[in-house]
Amino acid sequence: MPGISQQHEWEQFLYQLGEIEDVESDVWESSFGLLCDLEKNPININTATREQLEQIPFLTAKDVENILEYIYRNGAMKSLGELAMIRDLDYFKRRLLFYFTFAGNVEEKRFPKLKNIMKYGKHDMTGSIKIPFYTRKGDKKGYMGYQFKHDLRYDFTYGDYVRIGFIGAQDAGEPFFSGRNNLGYDFYSFYFSLKNLGRIKTLVAGRYRVRFGMGLVVNNNYGFGKLSTLSSLGRGGSNIRVHSSRSSSNYLQGLATTVNVAKNLDISGFVSYRKFDATLNKEDNIIATILSSGYHRTETEMSKKNNSSHFISGLNAEYRIGGGYVGITGLYVSLDKMLRPKTDAAYRKIYAHGKDFYNIGIHYGYTGHRLSVSGETASGGCNAIATINTLSYSLAENLDIMALQRFYSYNYYSLLSESFSEGGSVQNESGVYVGVNWKPFQGLNVMAYSDFAYFAWPKYQAGNSSRAFDNLVQTVYTKDKWTFTARYRLKFRERDNESKTSLIFKNEHRGRMSAAYNDGIWNGKTQVDIAYTQYKRKSMGWMISQTVGLKLKKRFNAIATFGYFDTDDYDSRVYAYERGMLYSFSFPAYYGNGIRMAMYGCSDFSEKITIIAKIGMTKYFDRDKIGSGYQEIDGSMMSDLELQLRLRI
Repeated sequence: MPGISQQHEWEQFLYQLGEIEDVESDVWESSFGLLCDLEKNPININTATREQLEQIPFLTAKDVENILEYIYRNGAMKSLGELAMIRDLDYFKRRLLFYFTFAGNVEEKRFPKLKNIMKYGKHDMTGSIKIPFYTRKGDKKGYMGYQFKHDLRYDFTYGDYVRIGFIGAQDAGEPFFSGRNNLGYDFYSFYFSLKNLGRIKTLVAGRYRVRFGMGLVVNNNYGFGKLSTLSSLGRGGSNIRVHSSRSSSNYLQGLATTVNVAKNLDISGFVSYRKFDATLNKEDNIIATILSSGYHRTETEMSKKNNSSHFISGLNAEYRIGGGYVGITGLYVSLDKMLRPKTDAAYRKIYAHGKDFYNIGIHYGYTGHRLSVSGETASGGCNAIATINTLSYSLAENLDIMALQRFYSYNYYSLLSESFSEGGSVQNESGVYVGVNWKPFQGLNVMAYSDFAYFAWPKYQAGNSSRAFDNLVQTVYTKDKWTFTARYRLKFRERDNESKTSLIFKNEHRGRMSAAYNDGIWNGKTQVDIAYTQYKRKSMGWMISQTVGLKLKKRFNAIATFGYFDTDDYDSRVYAYERGMLYSFSFPAYYGNGIRMAMYGCSDFSEKITIIAKIGMTKYFDRDKIGSGYQEIDGSMMSDLELQLRLRI
């Protein structure tokens, strides 16, 4: 297992898969958290089941089948170096698997005895704090708490069999041990997990996330970005895991389990009861909006905390034989109050409404040597249909193509759905996606997609039926210690014109070129980003950034980042990845004119103690104030210090 100073080298992979719309959503936080968990508790590749390998986001259904087939034909791997013998598994994925798997002994899987769990289990404790060197308007008057963001987490694990933990998290401005937060942190998560206990594959108590099929009925586990679709889709099956994130939304609370009831047949069930944040209509106590920000800094925000509740139950059955599978999922949701969103705008009229909801879906798939198909079709009390279907085919050893079709009726809804979409929800969308993954020779990977989407009902900023076209091509070339990346994205989406009498296209061009070097001690990356949009006005922006890193004896890791950005406005904003704290994925957006500098340091003082520190500064040249409202900073510069202590016993 890699040391902490090496951790998160795989972040670059997640970064390369990140698309603009994904960066702005919280689904990447979930995917990042999953990989952090896998890094702490890597999978024994020699005894891994299909379900375990499918947890790794960058493995395709074909990759999973190829790994299982290799072990079946050749026996257990003596080392992960044998992954090179799987011809269809590219170098990049093989390197990443070293962080999340290991080649261990093949032994009969028996649930460990309690005394061994207590004696050999591992304790992992982490505390983090972010100290700002600026004062926001709300810090002076408005916010109920101090300006420090901090969290505390504890994890106890015994292999992949047992996991117990909790998280306490506090956002800047929220009260701590005061007011409604008299128990300390604003958010807590507690969880307990057992795996491979006889026929019980997974048992989770406390707070957890689930995904079944392709997410049309229920998926609050992780999301699907368009470029990552080339890597992640084509895999079906259930997934239940603990909620080990500081995110205070999009989780369930109660019990969940998956049981192998017969050969090739698994049954999963879950129940959940928890309170959630909502905006209520004062006159009739009806839910107008379900909130997911998780902020409770002001009296108004605190009044919306946990003022509603839900009861959720679900059941899934999945049968696998050979490379094929079929499953069925049922979901029931009951709210304590009526959900009735405001319908002052046309696009709001199709939002979910009511008090009791149910959905049912059938998912299916097959993975062969060259061909992989998967899909799901769902309906429910909304009396509407949603369906998504994918097909991928290996034309050659170095050339894969994928096609994806989805149809989400404008009046279909499920409160827990999350799947592939252009519009951000499993509703009011139909479209076709075609992607290609080509490796013309060793070291060069070309990925491209083209996606067309049609929205039959009005959407936000589009008062009539509208269309969207999204196209991207990316090349990654790796040679020895160098990696070169080039990306270009062209996107058209219909929006209201200035007078809102008709629709016009919003055109968006984004390009990126980068060169990275890594010799094991020194590493560096130079990156140039360009953005151009044309809608009601033209907007141009660019950023050049440089990263330099040093790694010494696997005990110390230091990274310095500098960037200069210049954009006309927010429409031409640019994103730049930064190494962050453990369990934190940093993808800040920059717009206006200014510079960004950051210093990151990580040191393993021993096998048990790790300290991480990061100081960052953003200086703007085009403004005297930063932000607005309570977040406004009186000045043109903002800087902060992040500290993290990790103890392993």
